[in-house]
Amino acid sequence: MKTKTIAAVFPLALLLSACTTVDPAFKDIGTRTGGCVEGGPDTVAQKFYDLRLQQGPAASLPDSNRLAQLQPYLSKVLYQDLVTANQNPGKHQVTGDLFSGNAQGATSATVAGASTIPNTDAKNIPLRVQLSHQKDGGSAVNWQDEVLMVREGTCWVVDDIRYLNVPPHAASGTLRQVLENQ
Repeated sequence: MKTKTIAAVFPLALLLSACTTVDPAFKDIGTRTGGCVEGGPDTVAQKFYDLRLQQGPAASLPDSNRLAQLQPYLSKVLYQDLVTANQNPGKHQVTGDLFSGNAQGATSATVAGASTIPNTDAKNIPLRVQLSHQKDGGSAVNWQDEVLMVREGTCWVVDDIRYLNVPPHAASGTLRQVLENQ
């Protein structure tokens, strides 16, 4: 009799266990007080680079107008670092394009897709970016950088850019290091 009861209850318990919900590994993914750009990490990163290309290369720190346009794409920390750098222009003698591994900036950018990342609860995702600078009538210079995307609330934002081939104008390996070391 006991085995019949267990045999009858086991399939029912198995069926009920399949109906439970799974909570994400990270419930608290932070907050975001500013605007939010729609899309996953790769989509937001591509939109960021598209805006940067539209703005044209910056020979130094972005001015307040460019920075305001970039704010929805940037993490709170990176945005604040750029604001602080703009408020102390004498301290931050930046030459060349901060957002790429080439002093002249990029004329095209293609962000690698994030579709192969298995962890949907990820809080940060590094993505490779293929960049190039096409000189007028000349040959193109190609290189790669890595953009670190982080979650703030439900938004994906740029938190840092790692120069894979440290350019002479940067003297450091990442955008935030350049801002800190200047």
